[in-house]
Amino acid sequence: MNMKIWRQAPSIVQLQVLIWVAVLLLIFFSLLPMVGLPTSVINTVVNTISYAIIIYGNILFLYPVFYQKGRFVSYGISVAFFLILTGMLKGYAGIILYKHFLLKSEQVDLLSLLAYVPGLILIYVLSLVFRIAIAYFTLKQQTEEIILQKSQAELNLLKSQVQPHFLFNVLNNIYYRVYKVDPSSAGLIERLSDIMRYFVDESPKDEVPVATEVAFIENYMALEKIRIRHGATINFEKAYNPELRIPPMLLMTFVENIFKHGIDKSRKQNLVTISLIQQDGFLYFKTSNRKFISAETDSSGGFGIANLSKRLSMLYDQNFELNIDQEGDLYAAFLKIPVK
Repeated sequence: MNMKIWRQAPSIVQLQVLIWVAVLLLIFFSLLPMVGLPTSVINTVVNTISYAIIIYGNILFLYPVFYQKGRFVSYGISVAFFLILTGMLKGYAGIILYKHFLLKSEQVDLLSLLAYVPGLILIYVLSLVFRIAIAYFTLKQQTEEIILQKSQAELNLLKSQVQPHFLFNVLNNIYYRVYKVDPSSAGLIERLSDIMRYFVDESPKDEVPVATEVAFIENYMALEKIRIRHGATINFEKAYNPELRIPPMLLMTFVENIFKHGIDKSRKQNLVTISLIQQDGFLYFKTSNRKFISAETDSSGGFGIANLSKRLSMLYDQNFELNIDQEGDLYAAFLKIPVK
């Protein structure tokens, strides 16, 4: 336990406590040979407290309230008043303590109290140095924490990649076994494996080839179709440069909404039309399906479109079009984004 404590870097508060303990001991042992134990204790306590009041009063109140807000004249006046007041209180406290503990009576007047003020000017200057030191150690500690968090995130990423790739290998083994007896089911396993690989390898990227995105969508639709009793007819028109790159998961919200809210599983005919066309520096994505509202329908589709709109605003500012048409029996979605 002790080894662990010493290995940890001290916090800002711990460093300040150590500094003040060192200041207290320095004052005490420097005065002890000259004035004796009782006077050394009184002077040490009074001086240390007055120093702390000057330093923290400046860096925690005067500096941020006046100087950092550009009120330089008010800051100068406040510092002067603060030093005079603290110096007089320091002198008065020392005189009272001398009288009570050492039975020494000293005259208390304005001039004698003001005599304690000049010695605090140096402490005020040191308060600025103290503030810089605190800011430096705070920044250093934050930097170390960021580096530690980054290292931990990289470690967690490596851990998270181990399990999915193990699962990919298992799915591949299952695929080869199933393929011998049921090739169509083996094909679905392969699509599932491709979807999972997309989530792990492609979705964290800023951009992916549009062909990769389309392959992901087609795999998703193929797996969704097996849940529909009478199947669904999906017409997917495509005309684009396969190497064109777009942000991942940008088109998926519309496709998810089709299968969540636009498919009647008891209906024998479910017609869906989708088109993805690249033209004149833009990519056009359109979907159309018959509206179907079931008892299981919730508001998640609305949230999905709202979140997509926010993401598009961050990616393209105002240089995009997103339209939803729900008039009549059809639900139609239209997206237009700029491409290079």
